[in-house]
Amino acid sequence: MKVLPFKIPKVTEHSFRVQHDVEPHFYDTLHQHPETQITLIQQSTGTLILGDHIGEFQPGDVIVVGANIPHVFRNDRSYYEDEIEGAAKAISLFFDEESLGQGFFELPEMAEVRHLLNVSGRGLKVVGNHKDPLKELILNIDVKVGVKRMTDFLEILHLLSKEDQTVFLSSEALNSGFKESEGQRLNDIFQFTMKEYQRPISLEEVADIANMTVSAFCRYFKQRTRKTYINFLNEVRVGQACKMLVNEDRTIGEICYLSGFNNLSHFNRKFKAITGYSPKQYIRNIRVG
Repeated sequence: MKVLPFKIPKVTEHSFRVQHDVEPHFYDTLHQHPETQITLIQQSTGTLILGDHIGEFQPGDVIVVGANIPHVFRNDRSYYEDEIEGAAKAISLFFDEESLGQGFFELPEMAEVRHLLNVSGRGLKVVGNHKDPLKELILNIDVKVGVKRMTDFLEILHLLSKEDQTVFLSSEALNSGFKESEGQRLNDIFQFTMKEYQRPISLEEVADIANMTVSAFCRYFKQRTRKTYINFLNEVRVGQACKMLVNEDRTIGEICYLSGFNNLSHFNRKFKAITGYSPKQYIRNIRVG
């Protein structure tokens, strides 16, 4: 199976593709494709890796993935253990700059949408009050036909193009010119980390997975992701800790060790550095919210 690039099946009867994913868990291999992707998560939770961003996804999230940006929606571990058909559901729209005709997005009236496409390389998440109308449009677009289908699609792009409605995910657009072998290597690293984060992981061990020396691996990972592997690992662990703090009846000490940290003070420092809150403050803020 090819890791990068990933081919989105073309449709001949429509200008853009609507894809419904109803699976035990989402496709969990790091991949990229030349189409821009707009995804509404309907059901399931997990970790989104997009560019140098690592964060949670949950039902109701609307995410924009720019063209050729490496990304993966990886469901939480329970989805792999339970293997319940239909547990993970999402609707995605795929399109490219030629989908509506050559030069369409260069029209003066499409300036805001053109800007959206230009900045989507960093990935976007909808946070403003347009979120509910967007969800409604995405949920219903596949039953629309003709001009109404097209106008609804343009309305989705219009709402997404409002800068006060979205936040960037990745700190900057990463170099997307990955060869397939590089994509396979990064995917192997990410998959290993997501499966093994709960235990101690040495640089020697992960460098061996990448088939590199430790020094070469450290340079490689930093160049491809804009962060060190240790920072990446800590972000994965803190992300998992956040979910446990919200969803599980465990003490902070228990969660510290279950998320892969072997020292409570170190866990508290890293948690605050990454989230801006101590674990106790994080719990209080979630409960107040």
